[in-house]
Parts: sequence; C-alpha cells; structure tokens
Amino acid sequence: MKKVGLLIGVCLLAITGWATEGWLTHMDLATKKASKEGKHLLLDFSGSDWCGWCIRLDKEVFQKENWKEYASEHLIQVLVDFPQDKSEQSKTLQAENEALAKQYKVKGFPTVIILSPEGRLVGRTGYQRGGATAYIKHIKSLISNDTASEE
Repeated sequence: MKKVGLLIGVCLLAITGWATEGWLTHMDLATKKASKEGKHLLLDFSGSDWCGWCIRLDKEVFQKENWKEYASEHLIQVLVDFPQDKSEQSKTLQAENEALAKQYKVKGFPTVIILSPEGRLVGRTGYQRGGATAYIKHIKSLISNDTASEE
C-alpha cells in the first residue's frame, strides 16, 4: 500500500510542473536569495489546479527547457499559488499568499509580477501566446526597460 501512495505522489509531482526544480514558495527566502545573487524575482500568482490559463502558462512556458535554463541563470521564481485543493499548503503559506496578492493588487490569474533584486516593482504581465522563447523575450524586455529607466 505504501508503494501505491508513493507512486501516486511521484505522478502528481510529474503532472504539477510547479513542484519541480527552480520554484520557491516563500517570499522572504526568495527576496534574500534574489538580493544575494543579484537576480530579478518572478512571482507567478496561479490557480495551479483549476485555472486553465495558469496551467497553459506552466505547460507552454515554465516547463520548457529553454525557460528553465533562462530562469535558473537570471531569475528567482516564486509560485504564489491559490489551488482549490489546499491540503498541500500550510495555513502560514496560505496567509502569505493572500498578503502578497493584496500587496500587488492581483485581480486575476495568472498574474506574473517582476521585481528587481532589491524588491522594486519592475512590471506585471500574464499569459502570453508564443511559448517559452517569446515569453523569455517578453520578460527580458520588461527587465531591460526597467534597467534603461534607472540610467
């Protein structure tokens, strides 16, 4: 019976892309890491188990190898998730996510927020057509527009 439970858990991790490498869930840890590494933060406000556009963004962008390579070099990724099934989230994490959604005035899903390594708002976006390559270009343009405005 234990083997069946373990197999189900592994399958769920494989299906739920956000549970894979490269994503943090606690903002305080992500902020410290971004500051230390000099990387921008990407906050993905998602309804990972019910929001069609969120699932599509994950599948078409975040699970692609070229995105993973770009993100690991340039971003600290934070999943701010609002699933229907909250059994995998602590009450503390749920409260943190609610506070972040309020702070950044998130009205719908997916909402993607880009922050500077210091935590300053750089831009906001959501699902974009075109896959990972186009999304990388889009995120780079948000970051470069911010960098250009600092000069």
